[in-house]
Amino acid sequence: MYKHNLLRRQVYNEKKKRSMVLLTFLLIFSLYLLWTLVFDENGVIRYYELKAQRDRLVAEIGTIQKENASIREEIKLMQKDPFYLEKKAREELNLSRPDEYIFVFEK
Repeated sequence: MYKHNLLRRQVYNEKKKRSMVLLTFLLIFSLYLLWTLVFDENGVIRYYELKAQRDRLVAEIGTIQKENASIREEIKLMQKDPFYLEKKAREELNLSRPDEYIFVFEK
């Protein structure tokens, strides 16, 4: 009977060792996977960095597109409206007609 209990105890201890080895292996593997998913070059942190960069670029593209639209509109006005062209020449280049005087006030 004593031998039988000893055998049971050995089997139990072997199963316990196997389960501990398996558990340790799974824990190490899980930690490796977690580390890879979070901190790797294709991990979650890099994903959020790239997403933030993409959002900034999309916003910048929108701003540039609005600027382009306004510049295109201004080009159309300059090509078709002589009064607008004259206004721009007077305001930005300080041009005048031959019989006019320009007064520039400093701020």
